[in-house]
Amino acid sequence: MADEGFKRKLTAILSADVAGYSRLMAEDETSTVKTIATYREVIASLIKQHRGRVVDSPGDNVLSEFSSVVDAVQCAVAVQNEIQTRNAELPDNRKMEFRIGVNLGDVIDEEDRIYGDGVNIAARLESMADPGGICVSKTAFDQIETKLPLGYEYLGEQSVKNIPKPVGAYRVLMKPDAAGKVIGEKRFLGRYSRRAAMAAIIILVMVAAGLVSWNVYLQQSKKVEPASMDKMAFPLPDRPSIAVLPFVNMSEDPKQEFFSDGITEDIITALSKTPRLFVIARNSTFIYKGKPKKIQEVAEELGVRYVLEGSVRKSENKVRVTAQLIDALKGTHLWAEKYDRNLKDIFAIQDDVVREIFAALQVKLTEGEQARIWSRGTQNTKAYEAALESLEHFRRFNPDDVILCRKKAEEAIALDPNYPFAFALLAWSHLIEVWNGWSKSPRDSMKKAVELGQKTLTLDENYEGAHALLGSIYLLQKKWDKAIEEGERAVELSPSGADANGILGITLRYVGRPKEAISKFKKAIRLNPSSPNWLYHNLGAAQILTGNYQEAITSLNRVIEKNPNHIPAIRVLIVAYSLSDQDEKAKTQMEEYLKLSPNDSIESWRKRLTFKNESDKDLYVNALRKVGFPEKPK
Repeated sequence: MADEGFKRKLTAILSADVAGYSRLMAEDETSTVKTIATYREVIASLIKQHRGRVVDSPGDNVLSEFSSVVDAVQCAVAVQNEIQTRNAELPDNRKMEFRIGVNLGDVIDEEDRIYGDGVNIAARLESMADPGGICVSKTAFDQIETKLPLGYEYLGEQSVKNIPKPVGAYRVLMKPDAAGKVIGEKRFLGRYSRRAAMAAIIILVMVAAGLVSWNVYLQQSKKVEPASMDKMAFPLPDRPSIAVLPFVNMSEDPKQEFFSDGITEDIITALSKTPRLFVIARNSTFIYKGKPKKIQEVAEELGVRYVLEGSVRKSENKVRVTAQLIDALKGTHLWAEKYDRNLKDIFAIQDDVVREIFAALQVKLTEGEQARIWSRGTQNTKAYEAALESLEHFRRFNPDDVILCRKKAEEAIALDPNYPFAFALLAWSHLIEVWNGWSKSPRDSMKKAVELGQKTLTLDENYEGAHALLGSIYLLQKKWDKAIEEGERAVELSPSGADANGILGITLRYVGRPKEAISKFKKAIRLNPSSPNWLYHNLGAAQILTGNYQEAITSLNRVIEKNPNHIPAIRVLIVAYSLSDQDEKAKTQMEEYLKLSPNDSIESWRKRLTFKNESDKDLYVNALRKVGFPEKPK
């Protein structure tokens, strides 16, 4: 025999490598080497904790073995959870995600090294895993199917190089609600006759139908722990108030997160278009994404009575959406439904969910509100998905992702040339570059933003996003009256839109109406309790103009506590400290600011300020000058 004299053994093999390692090295070799060294130590420690041993770790790969498949898979899950936590502290383009394969197989053991088919199969499974994911072989799955609180998705028989027979593969589903599930696996019927098989199927269908009916009854009648009025973080509004929690992505494909998030946001947007509801903004409900949270706690923390939760499973051309509306004060379910339809019907599903919410809350809509709420920007699902991806890139708010935002928006427009939302995203991708000084040609970028903004409005004059966009464009152009007109129209079309109220607040601040601006910012913050930094930054800037310097300092420090490098907030904080005669603190902040933006000056900042009143501009400039801010760029 060719391997005579070799020691063989059956062992669980874990193979892990870094997804996109070559790109990371090409972009920043030093940071990549430092990160992988840290992560390799973390992985080695977890392997030891789970009674395994590291066999080898060349380059970006880690090969290890365990005497137990259970230990190996538990270790894989622990590794992915720990890496995900550490990645949260890194910029998106520096996150390092591992793919892991686990196999139970026969290997050659030679001087603490292992070789053979068992290792090759583990490496093949690793390459099939998603970034941040785990794949296991059929031999490993048979050992762990009922032993761990996990779910699995059968990927079929996979051909492996130099292995004569295909290898069964399973994707590990790590979310708690997937525990115990095995998706996509077809069980062999053995030698049953077709007649017996059909009879069994009919019986199963009848039983399933009964169980579904019973489940619906239980779902409608079961109780949840009621929320307490005394524990509400905010007083309840004088109209029905609702928070829409992020719909759970049940497809276990991380690339589909944007799809389930998009459905959630579309429902929030539709509900926000009537003044008869109080709707919490996306930013505040998405803090609960992926976190087990009791409904009554969500209601108490956000100050709402009703909570909507649901899930989305997308598979090829099929989609399943579940949703349920809960009265948190009473602890009862008002409505629950499950939709199994073709993917092309996703818009109809969203509309049905919104209609059911209005009906359950007894909200009567005017004809104008109905026309706006049920209008659909596109019926092209591919364009819709591209636009959702574009939005995700825009929200990351950095120069590289703005370019990707633009690319995806252009892709959506190519699929549907009459899609207002896609045109608005494309316009914002140019405008934000001007606003933040990222554009190589601000004049050309501004021209494109104006043209695209006008095109968006032409496609749908009742789209609040088009008016908010144009309001921002007019503000930069110092066309203050038009900026106010467009901002007010956006709020009229979306009364519960936190962003629409916040953008109008910015305009009011710059045109010399800071008290009204503060009112809009506070409304936006109530609609969005976990408000983004730009809202508190602009609130602080408006408070300066009303002479409430200490309140401004509180608002601005809130931003800096969350993001110590938030340049706009630090700059305005220097002004607030200077105006309140806290010059030493102003100078300390100025030192930090000039480290982040060493070429800034009073001269360059004055040019960027779009205040309508020169006195407001002078207030800021004189406050900076008082503490020695550089007059001219270096």
